[in-house]
Amino acid sequence: MQDADAVIVGAGAAGLSLAHRLCAPAADGRPLRVVLVGAPRGPLTPPERTWCYWEAPGGAFDQALTASWERLRVHGPGGEATAGRPEPFRYKMLRSRDFEALVAARLAGQEAVVRAEVTVESVRDVTGGAEVRGRDAAGRPVTLRARWAFDSRPAGLLPPARTTLQQHFRGWFVRTRRPAFDPTTADLMDFRTPQPGHGLSFGYVLPLNDCAALVEYTEFSRRTMATADYERALRHYTGQVLRLGAFRVTAVEQGAIPMTDGRFPRRVGRSVFRIGTAGGATRPSTGYTFASVQRQTAQIAAALLAGRPPVPPPPHTAWHRAMDAVLLRALDSGRVDGAEFFTALFRTVPMERLLRFLDGRSRLWEDVSIGLRTPVLPMLRTVAELPLLPRRTTAR
Repeated sequence: MQDADAVIVGAGAAGLSLAHRLCAPAADGRPLRVVLVGAPRGPLTPPERTWCYWEAPGGAFDQALTASWERLRVHGPGGEATAGRPEPFRYKMLRSRDFEALVAARLAGQEAVVRAEVTVESVRDVTGGAEVRGRDAAGRPVTLRARWAFDSRPAGLLPPARTTLQQHFRGWFVRTRRPAFDPTTADLMDFRTPQPGHGLSFGYVLPLNDCAALVEYTEFSRRTMATADYERALRHYTGQVLRLGAFRVTAVEQGAIPMTDGRFPRRVGRSVFRIGTAGGATRPSTGYTFASVQRQTAQIAAALLAGRPPVPPPPHTAWHRAMDAVLLRALDSGRVDGAEFFTALFRTVPMERLLRFLDGRSRLWEDVSIGLRTPVLPMLRTVAELPLLPRRTTAR
């Protein structure tokens, strides 16, 4: 049994970010007692991941970045390219192992922050706070108590939704024999991939130098694919589209991100909250998560350090969630051609403004101006249809 001010369940982007922010002293000058719970090394350990986001230079995690780019590019289905510099933003790439190392170095100097390796079985309210139960690496029972609990574990079922898609992908870290990439430019969406019968697909290229890059194949669709299908798509993209020539694959990553208009609960008890993707931080229409996790955890930490109830704020406004619901339904119904839709937005909207929109930080007048550049009639038909659609629960 260990008492604490806060217990954070899950040592992914959300858990690590919140622990990092809680290293500051509270308003009364004392350090908060925090327990950060991660899974024991083994089958439950998440694979290494890549997080990307945009912000101005000089961010809190810049020292841990793998790379960043001042120029972004989108290729339309016919090969036409739209490129620009979204000043003051840079597109940043952060590997999970480097982020973990940065946070670990910060936590190492904090006696009040304790890390625990526990396979968590339950997180629940108890008198005076919250209780986390689980087992350690040897299988022994562990009980942790705290005034507040923040659970970042993904739920097995997604919340009831009218539309649920998956953003699923597989990426190769490649090294070519000859220079094949422009290290100053990241390809955010390359629609020169064969488009599926339902949803959309695109390539994604993040150069690390002129001979190395992360190359991904991504789909927005209802179901994920078999690994062999991703491999086939990547071979086509690297060979027939990018024409990389000879290369070797140095590492692989694969994943799926839910894109849903379901309402994620952020408070599940008097003292138990959900954060990160589990708390709705993922932008439904794009899958971007890391930047909204930072905004969410910053506000939680500020409340906790000030002695206020640390209720997680909505990661996205009701207005932006409503727009996401319309876009998801329009894509899922096939009323909007996803490849043409995104290509047109990048071609007609200033890139810095569009990135704010994709990140959920745009202003109303910007949203209206962007909306006028979308297929208006299909969007209006979708707006009229949404209230009539039932919400259904699906597996993650």
